[in-house]
Amino acid sequence: MTALLVFIFGLFVGSFLNVCIYRIYRKQSIVFPPSRCPDCGKRLGVSELVPVFSWLFQGGRCRGCHERISWRYPVVELATGVTYALLFAYFPGVDFIIQVFFYSILIIVFFIDLEHQIIPNRLVIVLLIYAVAIQVLRPVHSRPEALIGVAVGGGFLLLLAIVSKGGMGGGDVKLMLALGLWFGWQKTLLLMFLAFLGGGLLSIFLLATGIKKRKDGIAFGPFLIVAALITTIWGRDILQWYLGF
Repeated sequence: MTALLVFIFGLFVGSFLNVCIYRIYRKQSIVFPPSRCPDCGKRLGVSELVPVFSWLFQGGRCRGCHERISWRYPVVELATGVTYALLFAYFPGVDFIIQVFFYSILIIVFFIDLEHQIIPNRLVIVLLIYAVAIQVLRPVHSRPEALIGVAVGGGFLLLLAIVSKGGMGGGDVKLMLALGLWFGWQKTLLLMFLAFLGGGLLSIFLLATGIKKRKDGIAFGPFLIVAALITTIWGRDILQWYLGF
């Protein structure tokens, strides 16, 4: 029952994250004005703000202008609810709250990068400040391990960005700095392996099906973030399994 409540809470937080995703990219306030249709400007009523269900009930359209509402809205809400429920199952008490804030920011980064192939600097700065604060106040690993994680993660992607001459974006490099600090070097290596594996497999599929061409760009930030969640929840088990060989 508690996990269900956490999931529902995550749905409502996801509704707010949708506002952040839309407005942060456009450099607008996330507080004012209140939620409204991006096409006609109609202010949304209470019945239009129920996560997932409002979108389904309205057939994915605005009640005012009947323009289509992006699929992103219910997906973000569901993704946030599922993420919160997973984190609640694996992290007790304060650790759950710590992880929830970190992944709320990452969800915003995920969908901005997916839609616009850009990672706003202000979000990376928030992640870095938060990771430093947690490393000081409630460290999970030693400072040398955290600093090596920064060097390994950010350094490797920076090298790729230089070698590929822009094939790897600067936003990905900066995001990896924050993730390296958060995870330490061992889990950072696992995270990058999972991200490159997922990115490679999806790229092969998109090229084979003709959905993407060789020169088309693919946002790498979402792969880093999915890999981060997998590493957060199952990273220790995966490393123990691997080291068992």
